[in-house]
Amino acid sequence: MKKIMLTGDRPTGRLHVGHYVGSLRRRVELQNTGDFDDIFIMIADAQALTDNADNPEKVRQNIIEVALDYLACGLDPEKSTLFIQSQVPELCELSFYYMNLVTVSRLQRNPTVKSEIQMRNFEASIPVGFFTYPISQAADITAFKATVVPVGEDQMPMLEQTKEIVHKFNSVYGETLVEPKILLPDNEACLRLPGTDGKAKMSKSLGNCIYLSEEPEDIKKKVFSMFTDPTHIRVEDPGRLEGNTVFTYLDAFCRPEYFAEFLPEYKDLDELKAHYKRGGLGDMKVKRFLNNVLQAELEPIRNRRKEFQKDIPAVYEILKKGSKKAEQVAAQTLKEVKAAMKIDYFSDEALIREQAEKFAEE
Repeated sequence: MKKIMLTGDRPTGRLHVGHYVGSLRRRVELQNTGDFDDIFIMIADAQALTDNADNPEKVRQNIIEVALDYLACGLDPEKSTLFIQSQVPELCELSFYYMNLVTVSRLQRNPTVKSEIQMRNFEASIPVGFFTYPISQAADITAFKATVVPVGEDQMPMLEQTKEIVHKFNSVYGETLVEPKILLPDNEACLRLPGTDGKAKMSKSLGNCIYLSEEPEDIKKKVFSMFTDPTHIRVEDPGRLEGNTVFTYLDAFCRPEYFAEFLPEYKDLDELKAHYKRGGLGDMKVKRFLNNVLQAELEPIRNRRKEFQKDIPAVYEILKKGSKKAEQVAAQTLKEVKAAMKIDYFSDEALIREQAEKFAEE
């Protein structure tokens, strides 16, 4: 069986560091291993419209923002197929067929859907498209026969629902769809990077993000205002690491060489943590170190993005070419799905012959 990877993002704004450590950095690493037969990276604009239907321009304008972030982070169109979801109409048709395999009560139990509905204050006025987006995700994944889907921890329930749809379809119609495996970040701090305010989720709508394309002064300002340990009032006070956003970010981003470069009095992160826990280390010193780390990590991304920005038509051409390839692959899967469901009437010569013979006998 081929090794195929599929993942993507909703184009509702520029990508932030939570996207980067949660999935994007891993995608680039996996892309560069050469272990995959195909890699599909999707800009999920149709999914973004499920809760932005009254603001299509927001989605339209952010297609290029996400594409630029992808390229700046190292996704290579020679190695990965970058495409736009809405330009692959087969995905909508697959979603429609899969809807018959999922109950309303099962969708209501999906933890990700429940939390997203609560966060958006939809209550009883949930758009049907938004409510059913786990089914749309299943269509996206299975259309490309993805064997691996690298995502953040919050997407685990979505992958479980995809697996259920695959099992149900294959049990009813025969072995057709491929079951994917979820690939989580191997660094626990990256599973769900908190916002700069210490809240559990980094979110554009909450304004607690650091964007990949952020300018140096803006990064510094956000780092210096980060949530730490509220009980760590004086430098000599012992500090807590649990729930301390600054140390969570260091866990996600810090590399050993940064100590030699920016904080040579400590040999590694464990030594820095130990000092903070026993007291005698101020929050601002740790924040200054984190700022240096983030500046070092994000500067090359920001610079590459500015280079790609010089030729926007070329970026759209990459997406156009990728979308064409993606449609060809999805069309083949749809053909197999329709054959399995026995709704391939015009290409089923045996059916036409059988019906002809039946009526001839009459």
